[in-house]
Amino acid sequence: MREGLTYLISSPLRGEDEGGGDLKNNIKFAKNLRKNVTDTEKYLWKYLRGNQLEGFKFRRQQAIGKYIIDFVNLERKIIIELDGGQDLENKEDQLRDRWLEEQGYEVLRFWDNEVFNNIEGVLEFIRKKLFSPSP
Repeated sequence: MREGLTYLISSPLRGEDEGGGDLKNNIKFAKNLRKNVTDTEKYLWKYLRGNQLEGFKFRRQQAIGKYIIDFVNLERKIIIELDGGQDLENKEDQLRDRWLEEQGYEVLRFWDNEVFNNIEGVLEFIRKKLFSPSP
């Protein structure tokens, strides 16, 4: 389980400027996050990887601008973020989501306990978003 990195995921990457940051550092940081996944990310990835969800391709720990996204479907521009209790009313997450939405992405957020206790409901919600008309 990744400890102490949740804050970094929802904030700008280290060593970057407002213009989007250093691509080399972003890629290195994303690779590190892929190696140190949370239990919730691992559980949801089991259902998303390999085009398993209705044939849609998802990427995990993807750099978009100055942020690292938990999961993204680039075709439909849908982002999936997983939150634990530390993310309750996180102002930086709100700013981040607003920026991503300005770039044309739709951000879906799920609590960790939702993923573990209602995986079918989470997957059904994602399916509906994947098949709904693009904004």
